[in-house]
Amino acid sequence: MKILSLAIALALALPAPLWAQEAAPTATVERATPAWVATSNGYANALLETEAQFNPESVSERGLTQFDGLATDLGPDVDQRRRAALVKAKADLQAGLARERDPNVRQDLQIMIEAVDRRIEGIDLSQKYERNWTDAALRVFDGEQALLQEQIAAARRPKALERLQRYVGLWPQSTSIFDQARARYEDSKGAGKLEPTRLEVEQAIANAATYVDGVRKLYQKYPQPDSDAALAAFEQQATAYAEWLRAQVLPVSRTDPKLPPELYAYNLRQVGIDIAPELLIQRAQAAFMETRAAMQQLAPLVAKEKNLDARDYREVIRALKRDTIPNDQLEAEYRKVIDAIDPIIRREKIVDVPTRPMIMRLGTPAESAAQPAPHFRGAQLIGNTGEQGQFVLPLGNPAAGKEAMYDDFNYPSAAWTLSAHEGRPGHELQSASMIERGVSLARALFAGNSVNSEGWALYAEAEMVPYEPLDGQLIALQFRLMRAARAMLDPMLNLGLIDRPRAEKVLMEDVVLSKAMATQELDRYQFRSPGQAGSYFYGYSRIMELRMETELALGERFDRLAFNNFLLDQGRLPPKLLAEAVRTQFIPAHKAGAR
Repeated sequence: MKILSLAIALALALPAPLWAQEAAPTATVERATPAWVATSNGYANALLETEAQFNPESVSERGLTQFDGLATDLGPDVDQRRRAALVKAKADLQAGLARERDPNVRQDLQIMIEAVDRRIEGIDLSQKYERNWTDAALRVFDGEQALLQEQIAAARRPKALERLQRYVGLWPQSTSIFDQARARYEDSKGAGKLEPTRLEVEQAIANAATYVDGVRKLYQKYPQPDSDAALAAFEQQATAYAEWLRAQVLPVSRTDPKLPPELYAYNLRQVGIDIAPELLIQRAQAAFMETRAAMQQLAPLVAKEKNLDARDYREVIRALKRDTIPNDQLEAEYRKVIDAIDPIIRREKIVDVPTRPMIMRLGTPAESAAQPAPHFRGAQLIGNTGEQGQFVLPLGNPAAGKEAMYDDFNYPSAAWTLSAHEGRPGHELQSASMIERGVSLARALFAGNSVNSEGWALYAEAEMVPYEPLDGQLIALQFRLMRAARAMLDPMLNLGLIDRPRAEKVLMEDVVLSKAMATQELDRYQFRSPGQAGSYFYGYSRIMELRMETELALGERFDRLAFNNFLLDQGRLPPKLLAEAVRTQFIPAHKAGAR
């Protein structure tokens, strides 16, 4: 069920919401919670509890610990039951909207109502178009890792065993998630419904053993008494499920990954892209050409500084990649760059940053199978007492083959822009701001989507470029070229305007990605999360448009530090609401303050 699985994946990828939190000891700025935020969060908590009936793992990961031991409901008629629960939740929110008068609470209620509408629409479209299939072993690994990690309080970790026992049917009155997934697939038969793609089924089969090993390693690191039976059951059931996928699902899987236009359009709206895919392609093509030209202008300067026998940007990047950082030194080398970035941010008055160090670590094999791209894993924001998010760097992409390793991130030039994006002033800072700036739950979660989160992170990259070494600047432009390629190739593939081999050629030859990274990109466009990849470019473009509008309105009164702090103060508002806040609050305040 691609729509719902995408919605869940996005929810897990975003930092958790703020509700009834304790003040974090690492906060840079401590602020009292306004009364309207407490009121808004009361409504949001009720909506979260509705979601917890069906996806308790995602709500638990946000910090609502009463759901720690519970597991996903894939049981009979789950879509109808979830839809009915959402309809009721919407009615409750509408009743609140009718009686609330505070404009901030009203805006948050409207945000939540729109979020519920999108979820209901997603259920309806999925039932219309798709067979409900689940990569159940991946779901188990994700659910277990959410509780068995360093940034989770030790007192919560024992609930991982209860969750695992529920996953495998050993908990009283529970049913194995693997049995539920099989039944759900069979029950969703229908003429013309889309089967899963062959590539994603093949990956689920190939990765099952990796997820089993990943869960075993979690229990070795965080031992739980009497876990042997559940671990053995998980291995047996995951192996049997992979064989069932091979025998029953793979033969009928589809080789053409294109989605029906109505389904793809929904995916774009779900991640926050509110323009037609054809217009997105057009804008991205122009940006691709401009960025490539800028890279070609910079490449000879980098070659001269590094004494490289190359002039074309492709040759220069390939030469820079040969300065490989060994795996056992990667964290230390990235730490040097990360530690150098914070003083630059403060010196140049880009945005306020906390004094505590951020966390960066390498991904495990199971994490790399589950999420083969560099990513930020947010900490809980409900009741956060100092837990931090983590910048996770994978070493390879299992889908590209056992020998296919990335060469895109393990050399010094790449560490600058990747650290700015996943760390500061990108995802890590935006995530921490959800705690430290007292953002309402509606604006931290229900307003959130890839356009505003990835748009901020790409904007953060751009803010850092002038202060990076020349080779770091070239790779920053390369990554920006990749984001333009995403916004161009994702819709082109899904609209049938380009085929996978040609798209791969663009990524490997023009963007200069490794085979493993190009495979990850194409899988992302075609089945991991169709439509999401364009959100980086689109979100960045909208922030840059708003920045230019603000600079023109304020002239010499424009204050970059104040502007960037104001953006973080708004949480994860989508572009239209963010622009409204800047126009009605930031610009008037700074015009008045300058008199």
